[in-house]
Amino acid sequence: MKPAKWRDLSDEEIQQKARELNEEIFNLRFQLSTGMAKNPSRLGQARRDLARALTVLRERKA
Repeated sequence: MKPAKWRDLSDEEIQQKARELNEEIFNLRFQLSTGMAKNPSRLGQARRDLARALTVLRERKA
């Protein structure tokens, strides 16, 4: 998701999506270690999305 779309969401929505991304990252790492991952590149995308979400939250607090 693009940073502009993250900024359109409320703080609660961003925090919820961040929790979902954390869970997805955990599951993807587990799948990669067992060789079951269908889309290994999704891990990088999820990490970037999580970083964007956390960045937007920090920008709002500042």
